[in-house]
Amino acid sequence: MAGILAWFWNERFWLPHNVTWADLKNTEEATFPQAEDLYLAFPLAFCIFMVRLIFERFVAKPCAMALNIQASGPQIAQPNAILEKVFTAITKHPDEKRLEGLSKQLDWDVRSIQRWFRQRRNQEKPSTLTRFCESMWRFSFYIYVFSYGVRFLKKVGTTKLFYIIFSLIYKKHFDFGIMFLHHLITICLIIFSYVNNMARVGTLVLCLHDSADALLEAAKMANYAKFQKMCDLLFVMFAMVFIITRLGIFPLWVLNTTLFESWEIVGPYPSWWVFNLLLLLIQGLNCFWSYLIVKIACKAISKGKVSKDDRSDIESSSDDEDSGPPGKNPHTTTTTNGTSGTNGYLLTGPCSMDD
Repeated sequence: MAGILAWFWNERFWLPHNVTWADLKNTEEATFPQAEDLYLAFPLAFCIFMVRLIFERFVAKPCAMALNIQASGPQIAQPNAILEKVFTAITKHPDEKRLEGLSKQLDWDVRSIQRWFRQRRNQEKPSTLTRFCESMWRFSFYIYVFSYGVRFLKKVGTTKLFYIIFSLIYKKHFDFGIMFLHHLITICLIIFSYVNNMARVGTLVLCLHDSADALLEAAKMANYAKFQKMCDLLFVMFAMVFIITRLGIFPLWVLNTTLFESWEIVGPYPSWWVFNLLLLLIQGLNCFWSYLIVKIACKAISKGKVSKDDRSDIESSSDDEDSGPPGKNPHTTTTTNGTSGTNGYLLTGPCSMDD
């Protein structure tokens, strides 16, 4: 084990030339990040979880009730053993062929089966009240962490606590492949930059990427409360801050410093390449997210309607393939606004956001 640890913590990989781990030991004159500090994330995660429960119960929920946000859930699907088995064991989104087979087996028309699956999927979604409480917690948490990080950006001791708190933000839903990659890279950057004594640039990167998230959560809350104009305004502000920080400040300031200025100051070394590669991957994902946001904005301007936003779990409560006019053939799949299936369903207004 000692040999493996010695190989893993090889100074020539992690540190610049002429720097050793002994140089990064805490002294009375200077304090440096230590790898063992990250163990504090585990008890702190439990404390934050308890604070979240209390906040959502005694702060967010009363606010939601004051805004007349109800806890009523979606319509319950009619009990059916055959459809339930397909839903739980095979697929939650049956294709046209399976729908026609179920239609013949149950003697139901396809539209009724589509409606049953839609209602059954909606049963698993949280109510508007729950989503509002979650968004209010994330909004408050993002505001606090961002303010804390900006205030103590240049103080190493407080930067340690900021890193530990921020590392807990990304233990969230892994909704799909791109999101999983995004969270994985971010967690690696958090751990890597802290252990490698790159905490200041790491803190700057985290604050920069967290600056727009509070606006997104605020837009969601406005949407749940049915304040459409406020929601639209907050979404525009979110899009502007997101694009400016991630496509402007981050590459032109941060990446320029880590790639070019640091090359001249300390020169490249193995972990330097890894760190900058992770930052470049984050920038690639930033371009992808920005594309989705611009796509939503363009549809909102041109059509007054926007499609599902994969980054923010934006979807309507009625989900996807709703039924068409009653006069249509019951054994044909229907379309909405000239497009078919899940991806064709359009939402009204640029802030039709649900989790």
